[in-house]
Amino acid sequence: MGKTPFISIIIPVRNAERTLEKTFEYILNVKYPHELMELVIADGGSTDKTLEVIRKWQQKYSFIQLVSIPNCPSPGYARNKALDVVKGEFIFFTDGDCAPCENWITEMLNIFEKDEKIGIVGGEIYTLRVEPDNLTELYCEHFRFNMVAPRYGFIPEGYFPDFTDKSPTEIAGHRAYFFVTANAAYRKKAIDEAKAKFWSEPTGEDMEFCFQVKNCGWKLYFAPQAKVDHMHRADFKALKKVWMSYGMAHAPLLSKHASNYLDLVFQFLGAWPRMPLIKIPSSRRGFVYIGDFHLMHLFMLLFLACSILAISGLAGQLALILAALFGIFTVYFAGRFFKYCFMMKPHRHFFTWCKMKYMTNLMFIIGGLKPSRKFKTFCIEPSF
Repeated sequence: MGKTPFISIIIPVRNAERTLEKTFEYILNVKYPHELMELVIADGGSTDKTLEVIRKWQQKYSFIQLVSIPNCPSPGYARNKALDVVKGEFIFFTDGDCAPCENWITEMLNIFEKDEKIGIVGGEIYTLRVEPDNLTELYCEHFRFNMVAPRYGFIPEGYFPDFTDKSPTEIAGHRAYFFVTANAAYRKKAIDEAKAKFWSEPTGEDMEFCFQVKNCGWKLYFAPQAKVDHMHRADFKALKKVWMSYGMAHAPLLSKHASNYLDLVFQFLGAWPRMPLIKIPSSRRGFVYIGDFHLMHLFMLLFLACSILAISGLAGQLALILAALFGIFTVYFAGRFFKYCFMMKPHRHFFTWCKMKYMTNLMFIIGGLKPSRKFKTFCIEPSF
Protein backbone atom coordinates (compact mmCIF):
# COMPACT_ATOMS: atom_id res chain seq x y z
CA MET A 1 0.00 0.00 0.00
CA GLY A 2 1.14 3.53 -0.75
CA LYS A 3 0.25 4.81 2.69
CA THR A 4 0.31 2.43 5.61
CA PRO A 5 -3.22 2.65 7.08
CA PHE A 6 -4.29 2.78 10.70
CA ILE A 7 -6.10 -0.45 11.58
CA SER A 8 -8.28 -1.68 14.44
CA ILE A 9 -8.50 -5.20 15.84
CA ILE A 10 -11.67 -6.17 17.73
CA ILE A 11 -11.75 -9.15 20.08
CA PRO A 12 -14.86 -9.97 22.16
CA VAL A 13 -14.11 -12.09 25.24
CA ARG A 14 -15.87 -13.64 28.18
CA ASN A 15 -14.16 -16.02 30.59
CA ALA A 16 -11.29 -16.60 28.15
CA GLU A 17 -8.44 -17.10 30.64
CA ARG A 18 -7.65 -20.55 29.17
CA THR A 19 -6.63 -19.11 25.79
CA LEU A 20 -6.36 -15.31 25.96
CA GLU A 21 -2.71 -15.24 27.04
CA LYS A 22 -1.77 -17.16 23.91
CA THR A 23 -3.92 -14.84 21.77
CA PHE A 24 -2.05 -11.79 23.05
CA GLU A 25 1.31 -13.46 22.42
CA TYR A 26 0.44 -14.16 18.80
CA ILE A 27 -1.24 -10.83 18.02
CA LEU A 28 1.65 -8.86 19.47
CA ASN A 29 3.98 -10.90 17.29
CA VAL A 30 2.13 -9.83 14.13
CA LYS A 31 4.39 -7.68 11.96
CA TYR A 32 2.73 -4.27 11.80
CA PRO A 33 3.69 -0.89 13.30
CA HIS A 34 2.18 -0.60 16.76
CA GLU A 35 1.69 3.14 16.34
CA LEU A 36 -0.67 2.38 13.44
CA MET A 37 -2.91 -0.08 15.23
CA GLU A 38 -5.31 -0.35 18.15
CA LEU A 39 -6.43 -3.53 19.85
CA VAL A 40 -9.91 -3.24 21.35
CA ILE A 41 -10.90 -5.99 23.78
CA ALA A 42 -14.65 -6.05 24.51
CA ASP A 43 -15.21 -7.97 27.73
CA GLY A 44 -18.74 -9.23 28.23
CA GLY A 45 -18.62 -9.64 32.00
CA SER A 46 -15.88 -12.18 32.70
CA THR A 47 -15.83 -13.79 36.13
CA ASP A 48 -12.54 -15.67 35.79
CA LYS A 49 -9.04 -14.19 35.40
CA THR A 50 -9.67 -12.72 31.93
CA LEU A 51 -9.55 -9.09 33.16
CA GLU A 52 -6.29 -9.76 34.99
CA VAL A 53 -4.75 -11.03 31.76
CA ILE A 54 -5.98 -7.99 29.81
CA ARG A 55 -4.71 -5.46 32.36
CA LYS A 56 -1.33 -7.16 32.53
CA TRP A 57 -0.88 -6.69 28.77
CA GLN A 58 -2.28 -3.13 28.91
CA GLN A 59 0.57 -2.21 31.23
CA LYS A 60 3.02 -3.22 28.51
CA TYR A 61 1.24 -1.86 25.43
CA SER A 62 -0.65 1.45 25.39
CA PHE A 63 -2.62 0.66 22.22
CA ILE A 64 -4.63 -2.07 23.98
CA GLN A 65 -8.07 -0.76 24.97
CA LEU A 66 -10.63 -2.45 27.20
CA VAL A 67 -14.35 -1.95 26.67
CA SER A 68 -16.32 -3.43 29.56
CA ILE A 69 -19.91 -4.60 28.96
CA PRO A 70 -21.38 -6.07 32.17
CA ASN A 71 -24.12 -8.64 31.58
CA CYS A 72 -23.36 -8.64 27.86
CA PRO A 73 -26.13 -10.60 26.05
CA SER A 74 -24.04 -11.83 23.08
CA PRO A 75 -20.68 -11.64 21.30
CA GLY A 76 -22.34 -9.51 18.61
CA TYR A 77 -23.40 -6.94 21.19
CA ALA A 78 -19.81 -6.76 22.45
CA ARG A 79 -18.51 -6.24 18.91
CA ASN A 80 -21.01 -3.41 18.37
CA LYS A 81 -19.74 -1.66 21.50
CA ALA A 82 -16.18 -2.02 20.18
CA LEU A 83 -17.22 -0.70 16.76
CA ASP A 84 -18.47 2.45 18.48
CA VAL A 85 -14.95 3.38 19.60
CA VAL A 86 -12.58 2.13 16.86
CA LYS A 87 -10.78 4.55 14.56
CA GLY A 88 -9.24 2.25 11.97
CA GLU A 89 -9.61 2.47 8.21
CA PHE A 90 -9.76 -1.33 8.25
CA ILE A 91 -11.39 -3.38 11.01
CA PHE A 92 -9.93 -6.78 11.83
CA PHE A 93 -11.95 -9.34 13.76
CA THR A 94 -10.68 -12.34 15.67
CA ASP A 95 -11.49 -14.03 18.99
CA GLY A 96 -9.92 -14.58 22.38
CA ASP A 97 -9.17 -18.19 21.47
CA CYS A 98 -7.40 -17.41 18.20
CA ALA A 99 -3.74 -16.94 17.24
CA PRO A 100 -3.07 -14.95 14.02
CA CYS A 101 0.06 -15.56 11.96
CA GLU A 102 2.87 -12.96 11.68
CA ASN A 103 1.75 -11.62 8.29
CA TRP A 104 -1.99 -11.68 9.10
CA ILE A 105 -2.51 -7.92 8.77
CA THR A 106 -0.29 -7.28 5.74
CA GLU A 107 -1.74 -10.21 3.79
CA MET A 108 -5.25 -8.84 4.31
CA LEU A 109 -4.28 -5.27 3.44
CA ASN A 110 -2.52 -6.40 0.25
CA ILE A 111 -5.82 -7.91 -0.91
CA PHE A 112 -7.80 -4.76 -0.13
CA GLU A 113 -5.32 -2.78 -2.23
CA LYS A 114 -6.02 -4.98 -5.27
CA ASP A 115 -9.63 -3.88 -5.65
CA GLU A 116 -11.41 -0.95 -4.00
CA LYS A 117 -14.72 -2.87 -4.18
CA ILE A 118 -13.44 -5.59 -1.88
CA GLY A 119 -15.28 -4.98 1.37
CA ILE A 120 -14.34 -8.13 3.30
CA VAL A 121 -11.25 -10.33 3.31
CA GLY A 122 -11.25 -13.64 5.16
CA GLY A 123 -8.37 -15.99 5.87
CA GLU A 124 -8.02 -19.67 6.64
CA ILE A 125 -8.60 -21.10 10.12
CA TYR A 126 -6.51 -23.95 11.46
CA THR A 127 -6.30 -25.64 14.86
CA LEU A 128 -3.91 -24.80 17.69
CA ARG A 129 -4.12 -27.33 20.51
CA VAL A 130 -3.81 -26.03 24.05
CA GLU A 131 -3.65 -29.46 25.68
CA PRO A 132 -1.77 -32.12 23.66
CA ASP A 133 -3.85 -35.00 25.05
CA ASN A 134 -7.25 -33.30 24.82
CA LEU A 135 -9.39 -35.55 22.59
CA THR A 136 -11.94 -32.83 21.83
CA GLU A 137 -9.21 -30.56 20.48
CA LEU A 138 -7.72 -33.46 18.53
CA TYR A 139 -11.09 -34.30 17.02
CA CYS A 140 -11.54 -30.66 15.93
CA GLU A 141 -8.14 -30.81 14.25
CA HIS A 142 -9.02 -34.05 12.43
CA PHE A 143 -12.43 -32.69 11.45
CA ARG A 144 -10.93 -29.41 10.11
CA PHE A 145 -13.34 -27.57 12.38
CA ASN A 146 -14.13 -24.02 11.13
CA MET A 147 -11.79 -24.28 8.14
CA VAL A 148 -12.93 -22.20 5.18
CA ALA A 149 -11.61 -24.01 2.08
CA PRO A 150 -13.07 -27.47 2.89
CA ARG A 151 -16.50 -25.90 3.49
CA TYR A 152 -16.63 -24.96 -0.20
CA GLY A 153 -14.91 -27.96 -1.75
CA PHE A 154 -11.30 -26.93 -1.05
CA ILE A 155 -11.48 -23.69 -2.99
CA PRO A 156 -8.28 -21.75 -3.75
CA GLU A 157 -7.62 -18.07 -3.13
CA GLY A 158 -10.04 -15.73 -4.85
CA TYR A 159 -13.35 -13.92 -4.89
CA PHE A 160 -16.43 -15.46 -3.32
CA PRO A 161 -19.48 -15.58 -5.62
CA ASP A 162 -22.18 -12.93 -5.34
CA PHE A 163 -25.74 -13.75 -4.33
CA THR A 164 -27.86 -15.27 -7.10
CA ASP A 165 -31.31 -16.52 -6.02
CA LYS A 166 -30.97 -16.16 -2.21
CA SER A 167 -32.74 -19.47 -1.79
CA PRO A 168 -32.22 -21.02 1.68
CA THR A 169 -29.11 -23.03 0.82
CA GLU A 170 -27.45 -19.83 -0.40
CA ILE A 171 -28.15 -18.11 2.93
CA ALA A 172 -27.59 -20.86 5.49
CA GLY A 173 -26.68 -24.01 3.59
CA HIS A 174 -23.82 -25.34 1.49
CA ARG A 175 -23.99 -22.39 -0.96
CA ALA A 176 -23.71 -19.75 1.78
CA TYR A 177 -20.43 -17.90 1.23
CA PHE A 178 -19.40 -15.88 4.29
CA PHE A 179 -16.50 -15.25 6.68
CA VAL A 180 -16.67 -15.84 10.40
CA THR A 181 -15.29 -13.23 12.77
CA ALA A 182 -12.57 -15.57 14.00
CA ASN A 183 -10.61 -14.42 10.95
CA ALA A 184 -12.02 -11.56 8.89
CA ALA A 185 -11.18 -7.96 8.02
CA TYR A 186 -13.62 -5.29 6.84
CA ARG A 187 -13.12 -2.05 5.01
CA LYS A 188 -14.59 0.55 7.40
CA LYS A 189 -16.17 2.32 4.44
CA ALA A 190 -18.10 -0.87 3.60
CA ILE A 191 -19.40 -1.18 7.17
CA ASP A 192 -20.47 2.46 7.18
CA GLU A 193 -22.13 2.29 3.77
CA ALA A 194 -24.11 -0.79 4.80
CA LYS A 195 -24.88 0.75 8.22
CA ALA A 196 -23.95 -2.71 9.44
CA LYS A 197 -24.50 -3.76 13.03
CA PHE A 198 -24.29 -7.17 14.64
CA TRP A 199 -27.77 -8.39 15.46
CA SER A 200 -29.06 -9.28 18.93
CA GLU A 201 -29.57 -12.99 18.23
CA PRO A 202 -27.27 -15.14 20.40
CA THR A 203 -25.70 -16.87 17.37
CA GLY A 204 -25.12 -16.37 13.64
CA GLU A 205 -24.14 -12.74 14.13
CA ASP A 206 -20.96 -13.02 12.06
CA MET A 207 -22.81 -14.51 9.07
CA GLU A 208 -25.56 -11.88 9.23
CA PHE A 209 -23.08 -9.00 9.56
CA CYS A 210 -21.24 -10.33 6.52
CA PHE A 211 -24.49 -10.52 4.53
CA GLN A 212 -25.36 -6.91 5.35
CA VAL A 213 -22.15 -5.77 3.69
CA LYS A 214 -22.48 -8.27 0.84
CA ASN A 215 -26.03 -7.05 0.14
CA CYS A 216 -24.62 -3.58 -0.56
CA GLY A 217 -22.57 -4.92 -3.46
CA TRP A 218 -19.22 -5.21 -1.70
CA LYS A 219 -17.00 -8.11 -2.76
CA LEU A 220 -15.67 -10.91 -0.55
CA TYR A 221 -12.18 -12.29 -1.07
CA PHE A 222 -10.64 -15.45 0.39
CA ALA A 223 -6.95 -15.12 1.29
CA PRO A 224 -5.86 -18.47 2.80
CA GLN A 225 -2.33 -17.22 3.51
CA ALA A 226 -3.77 -14.81 6.12
CA LYS A 227 -4.23 -17.66 8.55
CA VAL A 228 -5.37 -17.87 12.13
CA ASP A 229 -4.95 -20.84 14.44
CA HIS A 230 -8.01 -21.55 16.56
CA MET A 231 -7.89 -22.95 20.10
CA HIS A 232 -11.10 -24.95 20.13
CA ARG A 233 -13.52 -26.03 22.85
CA ALA A 234 -12.01 -27.52 25.97
CA ASP A 235 -14.45 -30.42 26.29
CA PHE A 236 -17.00 -32.39 24.32
CA LYS A 237 -19.97 -30.81 26.12
CA ALA A 238 -18.91 -27.38 24.87
CA LEU A 239 -18.39 -28.71 21.34
CA LYS A 240 -21.91 -30.17 21.26
CA LYS A 241 -23.28 -26.87 22.48
CA VAL A 242 -21.56 -24.88 19.74
CA TRP A 243 -22.84 -27.23 17.02
CA MET A 244 -26.39 -26.81 18.30
CA SER A 245 -25.90 -23.03 18.21
CA TYR A 246 -24.74 -23.25 14.59
CA GLY A 247 -27.98 -24.98 13.66
CA MET A 248 -30.06 -22.49 15.65
CA ALA A 249 -28.48 -19.59 13.73
CA HIS A 250 -30.02 -20.67 10.45
CA ALA A 251 -33.70 -19.99 11.16
CA PRO A 252 -33.30 -16.24 11.85
CA LEU A 253 -30.92 -15.93 8.90
CA LEU A 254 -33.47 -17.50 6.57
CA SER A 255 -36.28 -15.41 8.02
CA LYS A 256 -34.38 -12.19 7.29
CA HIS A 257 -32.50 -12.90 4.06
CA ALA A 258 -33.84 -15.95 2.15
CA SER A 259 -36.31 -16.06 -0.73
CA ASN A 260 -39.50 -18.14 -0.47
CA TYR A 261 -38.24 -21.62 -1.23
CA LEU A 262 -37.76 -24.97 0.41
CA ASP A 263 -34.56 -26.49 -0.98
CA LEU A 264 -34.37 -30.27 -1.26
CA VAL A 265 -30.73 -31.35 -1.40
CA PHE A 266 -29.77 -34.92 -2.39
CA GLN A 267 -26.52 -34.85 -0.50
CA PHE A 268 -25.84 -38.58 -0.84
CA LEU A 269 -25.71 -38.31 -4.64
CA GLY A 270 -22.87 -35.82 -4.95
CA ALA A 271 -19.54 -34.75 -3.53
CA TRP A 272 -19.78 -31.78 -1.15
CA PRO A 273 -20.59 -29.06 -2.10
CA ARG A 274 -21.75 -30.10 -5.58
CA MET A 275 -25.05 -31.91 -5.00
CA PRO A 276 -28.36 -32.18 -6.87
CA LEU A 277 -30.82 -29.56 -5.65
CA ILE A 278 -34.53 -28.97 -6.18
CA LYS A 279 -36.08 -25.60 -5.22
CA ILE A 280 -39.73 -25.83 -4.21
CA PRO A 281 -41.70 -22.56 -3.84
CA SER A 282 -42.78 -22.33 -0.22
CA SER A 283 -43.88 -19.71 2.29
CA ARG A 284 -41.99 -21.68 4.96
CA ARG A 285 -38.37 -21.10 4.03
CA GLY A 286 -35.85 -23.83 4.67
CA PHE A 287 -33.99 -26.83 3.37
CA VAL A 288 -33.94 -30.59 3.71
CA TYR A 289 -30.64 -32.39 3.24
CA ILE A 290 -30.73 -36.12 2.52
CA GLY A 291 -27.30 -37.52 3.35
CA ASP A 292 -25.63 -40.53 4.92
CA PHE A 293 -26.63 -39.54 8.47
CA HIS A 294 -30.30 -39.23 7.53
CA LEU A 295 -30.46 -42.38 5.39
CA MET A 296 -28.67 -44.43 8.05
CA HIS A 297 -31.51 -43.64 10.46
CA LEU A 298 -34.28 -43.99 7.89
CA PHE A 299 -33.21 -47.48 6.85
CA MET A 300 -32.60 -48.48 10.47
CA LEU A 301 -36.22 -47.59 11.30
CA LEU A 302 -37.46 -49.51 8.26
CA PHE A 303 -35.29 -52.47 9.26
CA LEU A 304 -36.74 -52.47 12.79
CA ALA A 305 -40.32 -52.13 11.53
CA CYS A 306 -39.96 -55.01 9.07
CA SER A 307 -38.16 -57.13 11.68
CA ILE A 308 -41.08 -56.67 14.08
CA LEU A 309 -43.54 -57.62 11.34
CA ALA A 310 -41.51 -60.71 10.45
CA ILE A 311 -41.23 -61.84 14.07
CA SER A 312 -44.94 -61.31 14.68
CA GLY A 313 -45.81 -63.27 11.54
CA LEU A 314 -47.99 -60.47 10.15
CA ALA A 315 -46.17 -60.10 6.82
CA GLY A 316 -44.34 -63.40 6.52
CA GLN A 317 -41.53 -63.91 4.02
CA LEU A 318 -41.83 -60.45 2.44
CA ALA A 319 -41.13 -58.71 5.76
CA LEU A 320 -38.05 -60.89 6.27
CA ILE A 321 -36.69 -60.06 2.81
CA LEU A 322 -37.34 -56.33 3.31
CA ALA A 323 -35.73 -56.42 6.75
CA ALA A 324 -32.59 -57.97 5.26
CA LEU A 325 -32.54 -55.38 2.46
CA PHE A 326 -33.04 -52.44 4.81
CA GLY A 327 -30.40 -53.87 7.14
CA ILE A 328 -27.89 -53.88 4.29
CA PHE A 329 -28.70 -50.25 3.45
CA THR A 330 -28.35 -49.30 7.11
CA VAL A 331 -24.87 -50.78 7.28
CA TYR A 332 -23.93 -49.21 3.93
CA PHE A 333 -24.87 -45.65 4.88
CA ALA A 334 -23.47 -46.06 8.40
CA GLY A 335 -20.17 -47.11 6.83
CA ARG A 336 -20.20 -44.04 4.60
CA PHE A 337 -20.96 -41.77 7.54
CA PHE A 338 -18.30 -43.16 9.88
CA LYS A 339 -15.58 -43.96 7.33
CA TYR A 340 -13.61 -40.77 8.08
CA CYS A 341 -13.26 -41.93 11.69
CA PHE A 342 -11.07 -44.82 10.50
CA MET A 343 -8.46 -42.24 9.40
CA MET A 344 -8.39 -40.38 12.72
CA LYS A 345 -5.47 -41.06 15.03
CA PRO A 346 -4.75 -42.56 17.47
CA HIS A 347 -6.84 -45.48 16.21
CA ARG A 348 -7.46 -46.75 19.73
CA HIS A 349 -9.94 -43.90 20.13
CA PHE A 350 -11.97 -44.97 17.11
CA PHE A 351 -15.24 -45.31 19.03
CA THR A 352 -14.66 -41.91 20.65
CA TRP A 353 -14.26 -40.34 17.20
CA CYS A 354 -17.47 -42.07 16.08
CA LYS A 355 -19.36 -40.80 19.13
CA MET A 356 -18.11 -37.25 18.58
CA LYS A 357 -19.01 -37.27 14.90
CA TYR A 358 -22.44 -38.73 15.53
CA MET A 359 -23.37 -36.48 18.45
CA THR A 360 -22.17 -33.23 16.86
CA ASN A 361 -24.15 -33.99 13.70
CA LEU A 362 -27.20 -34.80 15.82
CA MET A 363 -26.84 -31.53 17.77
CA PHE A 364 -26.53 -29.63 14.48
CA ILE A 365 -29.81 -31.11 13.23
CA ILE A 366 -31.63 -30.53 16.54
CA GLY A 367 -30.38 -26.93 16.53
CA GLY A 368 -31.73 -26.37 13.03
CA LEU A 369 -35.20 -27.61 14.00
CA LYS A 370 -35.41 -25.98 17.43
CA PRO A 371 -36.35 -22.39 16.40
CA SER A 372 -38.45 -23.42 13.37
CA ARG A 373 -41.81 -22.52 14.92
CA LYS A 374 -40.64 -19.11 16.12
CA PHE A 375 -39.21 -18.09 12.72
CA LYS A 376 -41.60 -20.13 10.51
CA THR A 377 -38.76 -22.06 8.88
CA PHE A 378 -37.92 -25.73 8.38
CA CYS A 379 -34.32 -26.90 8.39
CA ILE A 380 -32.98 -30.44 8.24
CA GLU A 381 -29.24 -29.77 8.44
CA PRO A 382 -26.65 -31.64 6.35
CA SER A 383 -24.85 -34.85 7.16
CA PHE A 384 -21.15 -34.38 7.99
